[in-house]
Amino acid sequence: MAEKVLVVGSGGREHALAWKLAQSPHVQQVLVAPGNAGTAKCGKIRNSEVSVSNHSILAQYCKDHHVGLVVVGPEVPLAADIVTDLTGADVPCFGPVAEAAKLESSKSFAKAFMERHNIPTARYGSFTNPEDACRFIRMADFPALVVKASGLAAGKGVIVARDQDEACQAVMDIMKDGAFGSAGETVVVEELLEGEEVSCLCFSDGINVYPMPPAQDHKRLQDGDQGPNTGGMGAYCPTPQVSKELLQVIRETVLQKTVDGMRKEGVHYVGVLYAGMMLTKQGPKVLEFNCRFGDPECQVLMPLLKSDLYEVIWNILDGKLQSHPPEWHQDSSAVTVVMASNGYPGSYKKGVEITGLSQVEDMGLQVFHAGTALKEGGGLVSSGGRVLTVTAVRSSLEVALEAANQGVAAVGFPGAVYRRDIGHHAIAFLKEPRGLTYKDSGVDIAAGNRLVDMIKPLAKATSRTGCTADLGGFAGLFDLKAAGFVDPILVSGTDGVGTKLKDLCNNDGGDLVAMCVNDVLAHGAEPLFFLDYFSCGSLDVEMAATVVGGIAKACEMAGCALLGGETAEMPGVYLLGEYDLAGFCVGAVERGSSLPRLRDITEGDVLIGVASSGIHSNGFSLVRQVLQQKHISYSSPAPFGKPGQTVGDVLLTPTKIYSRLLLPILRSGAVKAYAHITGGGLLENIPRVLPPELAVDLDASRWTIPPVFSWLHQEGNISEEEMARTFNCGLGAVLVVSPPDAPRVLEQLQAQEDAWIVGSLSQKQPGEPVVVRNLRQSLTNAGLKSGAAEKNGGCHGDSSTARKRTRVGVLISGTGTNLQALIEQTKSPFSAAQIVVVISNRPSVQGLKRASLAGIPTRVVDHKLYGSRAEFDSTIDGVLEEFGVELVCLAGFMRILTPNFVKKWNGKLLNIHPSLLPSFKGVNAQRQALQAGVRISGCTVHFVAEEVDAGAIIVQEAVPVLRGDTEDTLSDRIKGAEHRAYPEAVELVSSGSVRLGEDGRIIWDSKRS
Repeated sequence: MAEKVLVVGSGGREHALAWKLAQSPHVQQVLVAPGNAGTAKCGKIRNSEVSVSNHSILAQYCKDHHVGLVVVGPEVPLAADIVTDLTGADVPCFGPVAEAAKLESSKSFAKAFMERHNIPTARYGSFTNPEDACRFIRMADFPALVVKASGLAAGKGVIVARDQDEACQAVMDIMKDGAFGSAGETVVVEELLEGEEVSCLCFSDGINVYPMPPAQDHKRLQDGDQGPNTGGMGAYCPTPQVSKELLQVIRETVLQKTVDGMRKEGVHYVGVLYAGMMLTKQGPKVLEFNCRFGDPECQVLMPLLKSDLYEVIWNILDGKLQSHPPEWHQDSSAVTVVMASNGYPGSYKKGVEITGLSQVEDMGLQVFHAGTALKEGGGLVSSGGRVLTVTAVRSSLEVALEAANQGVAAVGFPGAVYRRDIGHHAIAFLKEPRGLTYKDSGVDIAAGNRLVDMIKPLAKATSRTGCTADLGGFAGLFDLKAAGFVDPILVSGTDGVGTKLKDLCNNDGGDLVAMCVNDVLAHGAEPLFFLDYFSCGSLDVEMAATVVGGIAKACEMAGCALLGGETAEMPGVYLLGEYDLAGFCVGAVERGSSLPRLRDITEGDVLIGVASSGIHSNGFSLVRQVLQQKHISYSSPAPFGKPGQTVGDVLLTPTKIYSRLLLPILRSGAVKAYAHITGGGLLENIPRVLPPELAVDLDASRWTIPPVFSWLHQEGNISEEEMARTFNCGLGAVLVVSPPDAPRVLEQLQAQEDAWIVGSLSQKQPGEPVVVRNLRQSLTNAGLKSGAAEKNGGCHGDSSTARKRTRVGVLISGTGTNLQALIEQTKSPFSAAQIVVVISNRPSVQGLKRASLAGIPTRVVDHKLYGSRAEFDSTIDGVLEEFGVELVCLAGFMRILTPNFVKKWNGKLLNIHPSLLPSFKGVNAQRQALQAGVRISGCTVHFVAEEVDAGAIIVQEAVPVLRGDTEDTLSDRIKGAEHRAYPEAVELVSSGSVRLGEDGRIIWDSKRS
C-alpha cells in the first residue's frame, strides 16, 4: 500500500516537490501545509491546514493521518529545528537539523565555518556594531561592498553597493533602521567578487554528497539584470558555464568539504545543500549557503530528475546515497519564468484574477503556483509577490526559453512583471568562440598539481637513509652506499590489488605496498623505495590523496621511501569514479645473500608458516561472487570473525607487511627460502622457491585457519583444492629452514607473530607438487571454533547432530534497520535463531522489503482496521501461532501491546530501547540523556514486561556522549550499538544461555553461555 507524504511550505518550490512526489507509485497522497491554489486539489495532492510552527501538533497530526514522511521546503522551519522535533517523535523528516541549517540561518556562522574548513569564499568581516562595519568597509584592502544581514531575510538580505558610501548606508539601513528586523542584528561585509554566479545543489546523506545539475537563478527584477534584487525571477538548468570537471572541483572543494566539516564538528548534514557560487578567475568561491532547494531552482530541477524523488529521499535517510545515486534526464534543458505582481518587490495589489493556465499546460508546459489563492465561487487570484512560474523542458536552452516565454504570454494576469531573457548568460556563453584546451578533453593539470601539493608532506614523512623522498622531480634518486650496502643486487617487484580495489578506498594504499614489498622480500631484499601508479577517468583529488596517504603510511610500516609516482587521468578509458592502482617496489640484497638458496634446499627441510591477516588481496573476485549469491553486503554483521565485526571489517582487513618481522631472520642465514602466499594460494606459490625435484607436504591441522575461510568454503561450495589454489588459508608467508634451525626461527617469529611448523619437503612423486593434508577437516573445524567462540550463541556438543533453531517472529512498523541486523545474524549457519515471519502494522514499509529480499514470509496486520487493541493483538497472536513462533522480537514496533498479550508471551518477548535502562525510559531517550548531562548513554535489550521499559535486562552496550552531540548524532551512534546488541541478545535467548525466571529475573545457563 502506498504512503502519505507531507510537504511543508506554500511556494512554487513546494508545488514542484509535491508534483514530483505525487508521480511516485509508493505515494498514496501528498499533503501540503499550508500550500497554495495549485496544491489545493490536484490529483494526489491536497492542502492541509495543520500548523507547521507547532511541532508537537504537527507530529501528532502526522501520526493521526498516517503520514510516513515529511519533506521541508523553506528555511524557517529548518532553523526552528522541525527535523529534530519530528524525528524525535518517530515521524521521518527530510532536511538538515537546526545545527546544520545554521549555514543558512547565520551568515556569520557560515563564513567562520568556511574559514575553519578551508572552503573558498570571499574575504569578509562580521560585525554587531555599525561603526565597526563602516570602518572595515573604508579600510579593507579589497572592495568590501557586499553587505549581508546575517540572519534569515527571505532571500532579500543582501545589498551589493556601488561604492563605500553606499555600502556604509546599507549597514546603517540594516543595523540602525532595522530594514530586515532581527536578521540584521549582525551584518557580514564581504569582498565584491567578479564572475558568473551559479547555483550548485547536492543531496547529502551525512557522509556522501551527490551533485544535482548546476542551475542559474536571476535575482534582478528586469531584463539585462537591471532593477532591484528579488527572491528570484527565473532559472534555467543545466548551466553550460559549469563543465563536468568544474562541477567535480566544486563537489570536492565545497560540497564534500562542507559535509565533512559538519561531521567533524559533530553534526550529520542530511538533506539538500545549496551553494551559491561565483566563478572567479581564481576559481569557484562560495557566496552563500542555503540548506534546502532553491526557489525557483527547484522548479527546473524537479522536471529534470529522472529518479523517483520519494525513493531518492529514503535512500538518503537510509544512508544509501553512494550505492543508489539519483539519475537525471540527459540532453534536456529546463527554463522557468517567474510571474510577479505589479510593484514587487515593493508593495503590490492582491486579488488580481489569473486565467489561461489550462491553455499553458496544453502547450506541454508546467505551471507551479506560489502566491495564488482560490476565489470564492471559483477562479484563481494572486495573493503574493511572486505568483507563479511557467516551466518548459526542451532539447536545448534556447528552445526551452522560447517555449516558457510563449507560456507566460498565454497567461492572463493583468500587470504581471516577468523577465524575457532567462538564460541569457548561458546563451551568450554558448556563442563565444573558444579554442580547445587540454582540460576540455578531460585532463585537469591544475587538479594534478593540487594533488602533488597535498601528497608532498606524506611522501616526505617516509624519508629514510639513502633518500629524502622529495616529490616533483623527473625521477627519484637513491644512494645505496649511504644506505649501508657494499656489493648490492637490486630486486624489483610490481603488483596491484586486484578486484579488492572495487570495495576499498582508504586501505588501497596499504594493500598495494604490502603485495609489492612482500614479493621483494622473497628474494631476501630489504625494500628501499616505492613508486605508485594511479590511473582514473577524472581525477578526484581528495580521493586520490586518501589513497596515496594509505600508500605513504604503509611505506613507513615497511621501512621504504615513497620516492615518486605517476597520476594518469585518462578520460574515455575509465568511467567517472573508477580508478586503478599499480605499485613498484625496489629493494637490495648483498651479493651472495639473495634467496632462494636452491642448492641448500633438501628433502626433509621444515616449512614454517607465518599467519596472514585474512584474505589479503587475492581471490576477491571469488569472494565477491559468494557475497552476491548470499545477498550479503560489507556492512552486514559478520558470520565469522569477532563479535561486533561487519563482513567488511573482516574481508577488507589490509594485507600484512612482513618486512620488519622477517628481515632480521632472513639476514641471519637460517632461512633458505621464503614464499609469499599471494595469487595462486598455497599450491602455486611455495613451488616457486624450490628445486624442481622437491615436493611440499603440508598438514592443515598444524596451523590456525581463520573462520572466514571456513565460511567461504561452506557457503560458496568451494572445493578444498580450489581453496588451496586461490587463497592463503591463513598463511601469508612460508619459510624453508633446516630441521636444526627450525626451533630457533620459530621462537623468533612467535615472539611477534603467530607462526607454526606446517610441513616439510619430500622427494617429488608423480602428481601434484603440493599436498595439503587435513584441509577439509581443518576448514570445518575453523567454522565450528568460530561458532563456539561467539558470545551470542555457538555450536556445542556433537557437531554432526543437527541443532534445532529457535523460531523467531519480528514485529516492525518502519524501516527495519534492527530487523536487518537480525536477518544478517541469523543467516549464519552457527546461529541458534531462525526468523520465520516478519509482521508489520503498517503496509509498504521498508522493513517488509528487507524481509522479502531475505526470503522471509511477511504479514501486514494494519491496526487501523481493528476496533480495539485487544482485537489487533489477537490477530497478531494468531499469525505468530500460525508460524510456530517461539520468540518474538519488537524491532521498531510502534504499538503498545495489551497486558494479556505480554502475559502470554512472558519470557519470549524481547524489545530494544535506546538508553541504558533503567535510565531514560519512554520516548525521546536521547533528548532526556542530553538534557540530564550524562556522559554515557547506550542501548538495552530486555524482556518485555507490562510496565513500559521495565523488563529484565539481557544485553546492554554503552555509547559515550560526546561534546557537541545532538539528538541526531547521538542517535546515529546508538543505532550502531543496537545493531550489535540485539543480535547478541537474540542468540543468548535462542540458544538457552539466558532465560527469564519465575521471579522476573535473568537466569544464566553456565553450560551454554
